[in-house]
Amino acid sequence: MKQISETAASPAASQTDHSGSTATPRELPTPLGPFRFTLLSVSVGLVAGVGAVVFRGLIAVIHNLMFLGSLSFSYDANTHTPLGPWGAAVILVPVAGALIVAFLVNNFGPEAKGHGVPEVMDAIYYRKGVIRPVVALVKALASALSIGSGGSVGREGPIIQIGASFGSTLGQIVRMPVWERNTLIAAGAGAGIAATFNTPVGGILFAIELMMVEISVRTLVPVTIATVTATYIGQVFFGTHPSFVIPAFEITYFHLASPWVLASYVGLGVVAGVVSAVFIRAIYATEDFFDKYVPGNYYSRHALGMLLVGITMYALMATTGNYYVEGVGYATIQDILTNTLTSLPFLLLLLLLKLMVTSLTLGSGASGGIFSPSLFLGAALGGCYGIVLHWLLPGLHVSPAAFAVAGMAGVVSGATGAALAAIVMIFEMTLDYSVIVPITITVGVSYGVRTLFLADSIYTLKLTRRGKQIPQTLQTNIEHVRQVKDLMDTRVVAFATTTLLEDMGTVVNKEMGVPTVLAYDDTGIVGVLGKQDLLAALALYDGKITLGDIASKNYVIVGEEATFFDVRSQMHRGNATTALVINGSEILPQAVIGIITRHQLADAVIDATELLSE
Repeated sequence: MKQISETAASPAASQTDHSGSTATPRELPTPLGPFRFTLLSVSVGLVAGVGAVVFRGLIAVIHNLMFLGSLSFSYDANTHTPLGPWGAAVILVPVAGALIVAFLVNNFGPEAKGHGVPEVMDAIYYRKGVIRPVVALVKALASALSIGSGGSVGREGPIIQIGASFGSTLGQIVRMPVWERNTLIAAGAGAGIAATFNTPVGGILFAIELMMVEISVRTLVPVTIATVTATYIGQVFFGTHPSFVIPAFEITYFHLASPWVLASYVGLGVVAGVVSAVFIRAIYATEDFFDKYVPGNYYSRHALGMLLVGITMYALMATTGNYYVEGVGYATIQDILTNTLTSLPFLLLLLLLKLMVTSLTLGSGASGGIFSPSLFLGAALGGCYGIVLHWLLPGLHVSPAAFAVAGMAGVVSGATGAALAAIVMIFEMTLDYSVIVPITITVGVSYGVRTLFLADSIYTLKLTRRGKQIPQTLQTNIEHVRQVKDLMDTRVVAFATTTLLEDMGTVVNKEMGVPTVLAYDDTGIVGVLGKQDLLAALALYDGKITLGDIASKNYVIVGEEATFFDVRSQMHRGNATTALVINGSEILPQAVIGIITRHQLADAVIDATELLSE
C-alpha cells in the first residue's frame, strides 16, 4: 500500500484539461473570443439605438393619427398636445388603443403586457437568458399604441425589452455560454434606456444595478460598448441636447453654506420614499382589482380602465386647456421645471391624477414603462415641496425647480431600486452639475424609506408575486477567490487496481479516518473510490472483488492553484462527482495532494456566507 500524503506546494496550472471521467460530459458551449463578442455588442447597440428611433417614430405616427387625425412623424413630447378635431370623442381614443393592445398581447405575446423589465429579469435569472424574438415586435407595437393613444406609461420599458430581446436572440443564434447571452441582454437593456434618454452612463448603471448577474471586465465592457453605440445612434437622430431644459438653473440655487438647504433635501427624500411605496402598491392593487373584481375579459377590462383615463384627460383639457397627464407626460414635467406651473393645489391635483391614471393604465393591462410616470410624480412632488419650503422659509431662496429635479431622482430611485442610475441619469438629463449633491441626498433617503415600507421595487415585486426571488444586492463572488488547496481533503491513499477489497479494510483507522482511495495501474490513475463508496463496498461486496472493479472513473483533474469556481466549472462540464488536486502536471498517484468532492463544495459555499450574512 502506498499512502499519498500532502506534499510541499509547487507552481502548477490552475486547471488542466485531463479528465478520467467516463460519464457523458456536458456539451457546454465555449465562450466567444473578445473580437466576436465585441462585434455582437456593437450589433446590440445598433439595434437598440435604431429601435429607439423607430419606436419613437411609431409613437409619433399613432399619436398624431389618433389625437389630431393627421399622418406625421413630427412629435415633441416636451410640448402639450393641442385639442384635435374629435372634441369630447377624444375620450374614446385611449379605448381604441386599448382594444388593439389587448388583441396583440392576448394573441401574440403575453410577455409584452405591463412594464417589461420584470420579464427581462425573469429571463436572466430563471430562463437562461431566453426571450422569444416575437416579443420585441409585439412589445413595440403594443407599447406604441398604449403611449400614442394617451396611456400613462413610459417609452423606456418597451425599448429596454426590445433591446434585451434582440440580445437574447443573438445569444440563441450564435452558440455561447449562458453568461454571455445574459450579458447581451443586459447590454440591450442598458443601450435601450441610454438611447431613449441620451444618458449613456445612466444606461450602464441601470444595467449594472438591475440586469447584470456578474460585474467584471468581461461583462462590463460589452455593456459599455453597446450603450455608447446606442447613445450615438440616438444623438444622430435626436440631437445631443438634454431631455429637459431648466432655465432656473442658470442661477445657482444650492448654497453649501446653508445647512438648512441640505437638510431640506433629506425631508424631500422621506416624502419621495413614501410616494414611491404608494406608487408601487397602487399599481399592483389596481391590477388585482381589475383581475378579481371587474367582470368581463382582458379586452373589456382594459377598455374600461382606458375609458377612465380618457375621461380624466378630457376633463383636464376642458378645464385647463391641456391634457397634462396624457402619455409620457414630459410636457408637464417641462412646465414644472421652468416654473410655468407654480400653483400648489394644482400640482397636488396633478400628482394624484397621474398616480391614478398610471395605475389604471398598467393595472388594466397596458404595455409600457414606469420610468416616465416616476419622473412625472417626482417632478410634481418636488415642485410642491419647493413651493411649501419657499413659503415657510423665504430666506433660503430656494427654487421649486431644483426640488422638482431632486424629486424626479428620488421617486425613480425609490420605485425602481436603481439608485445610482437615478442619480446619474437625472444629471445627464439636465446637464447641470449642481444637482449632484441634492439629488444624491434625496435618492439615498428615498430608497431607504421605501425599503422600510416595501422591500421589493416595482420591478421585483411582480416576480416576487409569482414566487420568484431576484437578488437585491451585489456581492463579491468568493468562488473566484478561494483556492482548492485551501478546501481539499488530504486524506488520500492509492492502491493498484488488482488489490482485493478485503485488503483495503486496514486503511480505515483512527489516525486517518475514512480516506479516499485511488486506483492505479501502469498508465497512472484509472479510478477513484470515495469515502462513502468505500464504506458501502466494505459492507456490501465480497472481499474478493478488486478495486478496479468498483472504482469510479467519474472524476476530473485540477491544479492546486485552481479556484473554487474553476473546479466547480470543470466538475460541471465533466459531469463528475470528484476532483483530484495534483502538484505538477503528471497524472500519477504520487502527484495527488488532495481531493475535492461535491460535499466540500457545498461546505465552502456555506462557510462563505459568513462574509455576507447579517
